[in-house]
Amino acid sequence: MSEETGKTSTEVKAVVFDVGRVIVQWQLRHLFAKLITDPAELDWFLAHVVTEQWHFQHDAGRLLADMVPERKSLFPRYADHIDAYATRFVETVPGRVEGTAELIERLAARDVPLFAITNFGSEFWQQFLPTEPVLQHMRDIVVSGDERVAKPDPRIFRIAQKRFGYAPQEMLFIDDNSANIEAAAALGWHVLHFTDAGARALEEVLAARGLI
Repeated sequence: MSEETGKTSTEVKAVVFDVGRVIVQWQLRHLFAKLITDPAELDWFLAHVVTEQWHFQHDAGRLLADMVPERKSLFPRYADHIDAYATRFVETVPGRVEGTAELIERLAARDVPLFAITNFGSEFWQQFLPTEPVLQHMRDIVVSGDERVAKPDPRIFRIAQKRFGYAPQEMLFIDDNSANIEAAAALGWHVLHFTDAGARALEEVLAARGLI
């Protein structure tokens, strides 16, 4: 169940969202299931070739021009698939997480300041951003690939605090990753761990805060 951490007596003035698995779904499998039909081979590919751990290098600022040739040299059999990772990344986003975009619209209608902090490669962000109009409600978005530092590193939260213009205790941060939640909480942010309870639990917290 999702749980808000923080002093509920402190007024939250801004809401800060993660993007992947909070606003939109994200699954490497969604792309590569189109390219690899054998389930066992697909599982092996996602565990050894294009893995989330390897992908995280791009989130942290490493360029595709370095990552892709290196990976193709290690797995030449899958060269075309690794190229697809670089050129068809938006296909790893099958759609929105149910309910979150609607809550963002409701917050925006009340003029609640909205922001985002996302672990996203800079090059992939440029591909993805035009596909998701709800992100236009964000007054600013800190992208890990642009900053070359990724959650849960405390530095990215300090960058966000400076750019957003609010103190940590004035912001509610929503993320699906417990390590990211713990890092933000340690810096004084109000946090909400976005779990299987999803937008329903988030709506309850926002309503209790008088934000919607």
